[in-house]
Amino acid sequence: MKRRQFLKAMGVTLGSALVPGCASAGLRRPSRSGARKPNIILIVADDLGYAEVGCYGQKKIRTPNIDRMAAEGIRFTQHYAGSAVCAPSRCVLLTGKHSGHAHIRDNGEVKPEGQRPLPAGTVTLGTLLRKAGYVTGCMGKWGLGHPGSEGVPGNQGFDHFFGYNCQRQAHNYVPRYLWRNDRKVPLEGNDRGLTGKHYSHDLIAEEALRFISDNRKKPFFLYLPFTIPHLALQVPEDSLAEYRGKWPDPPYEGGKGYLPHPTPRAAYAAMVTRMDRDVGRILDRLRDLGLDRNTLVIFTSDNGPTYNRLGGSDSKFFESAGPFSGLKGSLKEGGIRVPLVARWPGKIRPGIVTDHLSAFYDVMPTLADVAGSEAATDTDGISFLSTMVGRTDHQHTHDFLFWDFPGYGGQIAVRTGKWKGLRRRVRRNPDAPLKLYDLEADIGEKHDVAADHPEVVEKIRRIMIQERCRPAIKKFRFGRYGAGE
Repeated sequence: MKRRQFLKAMGVTLGSALVPGCASAGLRRPSRSGARKPNIILIVADDLGYAEVGCYGQKKIRTPNIDRMAAEGIRFTQHYAGSAVCAPSRCVLLTGKHSGHAHIRDNGEVKPEGQRPLPAGTVTLGTLLRKAGYVTGCMGKWGLGHPGSEGVPGNQGFDHFFGYNCQRQAHNYVPRYLWRNDRKVPLEGNDRGLTGKHYSHDLIAEEALRFISDNRKKPFFLYLPFTIPHLALQVPEDSLAEYRGKWPDPPYEGGKGYLPHPTPRAAYAAMVTRMDRDVGRILDRLRDLGLDRNTLVIFTSDNGPTYNRLGGSDSKFFESAGPFSGLKGSLKEGGIRVPLVARWPGKIRPGIVTDHLSAFYDVMPTLADVAGSEAATDTDGISFLSTMVGRTDHQHTHDFLFWDFPGYGGQIAVRTGKWKGLRRRVRRNPDAPLKLYDLEADIGEKHDVAADHPEVVEKIRRIMIQERCRPAIKKFRFGRYGAGE
């Protein structure tokens, strides 16, 4: 069911005073008398695993503020990233299109700095919310358009940007410069070594806090794609001290472009806890400014945790993917199922846990509903605002979720109900077998039951064909596999 059909079925017209999709939910559009729209903060961690925060089962790394968000709000147990690596996942998040329709479907560099750009005229969360009257800011890692291209944040709906334009530049936390809008900001005392004078995460967090304070009298949308805990392993001493010596911690000698670290496990845990500290500072700033009850804060991650021991990480030691198999780069559950917690005092009841099935492309219609605006007409998403505010009887659900990922040999996946269909290595073999998993009985995706359920396999095969449009960028194509190939 499309969004307009859903609204009609609920008896809500597009011109209604109620937020679309939330009739009787107690949320109303700002009146003409000047009632203020709610602020929105969307925090996205980088390569944070499903089970790397306490409220999702983490035992070694402290995340008291994200856990607080879950205790004071809602925690989703079946939320999915847009893809298994950074750029395509963020493209899905910002455009509301699943990766079978999205423009960016894999990472890809543009020398000397940056990634493939979003096209001019793309409807993003930035353009959508700016049109709805929001001041829009992005602080952190962009990765969707090299400097000077149509894909930079300023051309994609963001009034203010501060951070890394380029994903590869973000592989170091003491860079020689960051970007403020279209200008480089030199960072004296940094030389891209293991340590330096300016820790980029701290600068990004301070910029975010300043944006909140500067715009406290107007509705704002803050997109905060933090770089933590993406490698390299670098963290100031005051955070590292909390974890040094807590467990056996053999040094990482460096390699594949990543810096060495004498205590890599301690460094990784300290990075996550430092990010969590700044989530808490954001919540405190909202309270101090009297914005707490008029601000929706969402926290999630762009994909699953990184590969064991690459760059010194240790996803096995931290049990970063929880019960799931697969890590970053895989369309198995561990690569794409991610945490999502949301907090909005007075609107979201405390301590809610939901198994509502959702994905990154649902964020656009959800935030459009929060803002009292219309989402892009071609979004693949469904608003989950009704679930957040406790009106689950009004919540529509997906018939299926879909992923198209040309990276790591080429993968395509479908989730429909309890079933997960997955094809891998389709670049080499466009007719690669479709494996089927029953996620209710086999959350680790260890047992292929395709032979026992041919009717489910056929249903998923048809979805895979119908949902994958021909990519505009040749590098993303799978030869003769899929529709239009």
